[in-house]
Amino acid sequence: MVRLTRIYTGGGDKGETSLGDGSRVAKHDPRVAAYGTVDEANAVIGIARAELGREMAGLDAGAAKERLERYDVMLSRIQNDLFDAGADLCNPLTQQRRPDALRVSAEQAKRLEQEIDAINGDLQPLTSFVLPGGTPAAAFLHQARTVVRRAEREVTEIAASEPVNPEVVVYLNRLSDLLFVLARHANDRGAADVLWVPGANR
Repeated sequence: MVRLTRIYTGGGDKGETSLGDGSRVAKHDPRVAAYGTVDEANAVIGIARAELGREMAGLDAGAAKERLERYDVMLSRIQNDLFDAGADLCNPLTQQRRPDALRVSAEQAKRLEQEIDAINGDLQPLTSFVLPGGTPAAAFLHQARTVVRRAEREVTEIAASEPVNPEVVVYLNRLSDLLFVLARHANDRGAADVLWVPGANR
C-alpha cells in the first residue's frame, strides 16, 4: 500500500529523481520522460471522463446512459492500468533490487482487445482517416490517444538501449486503438465523425 505523508521532499531540487529501485537519474532521463508521458495520458483520460459525466448528467435512464456509464467504468480501470505501466517503467528490469516490482501483464492488453472488438463492431465502417474533434469527450479521447502514442514511442526508444517489459509496449499500442474507437463512438457511433479529404484545400 502506498502511503504519502509529505507532498514535497526537496529531493529533486538539483534536477534528479529516484526510480522505483532507489537509483538516482536526471529528471530529463528518457525513462522518466516515458512514465511522465504515461501520467499525462492518464490526466487527459480524466478530462474525457469528466466530459462523459457531463453528457451522462443530461440523459435520462436508458441505453445511451448505460453505455456511457460502461465506458466510464472502462476508462477508470484504464487509468489504474496506466499507473501500473508507470510503476513498471519506474523499475528498470536491469536492476534486481526490486524483484517484486509491479509489471504490466498480457491479460491487461487482452482485455483491451476484447473491448476494441466489441465497440468497433457497433461503428460505421471508415472510408478515410478521422479528423480529431466532435463532442468534447471525443476530442479529449483523441488527445489521449495521441499522448499514448507518444508514450509508446518513448518506451520503444528506451527499449532500444535497455530491457523494458514488452507488455508495456503492447498495452500502450492497444490502448491507443481503444481510445480511437471510443472517440468515434462518442461522436454518435461514428456518424458525426469528420473525415479527412486528401488535398481538399490545395
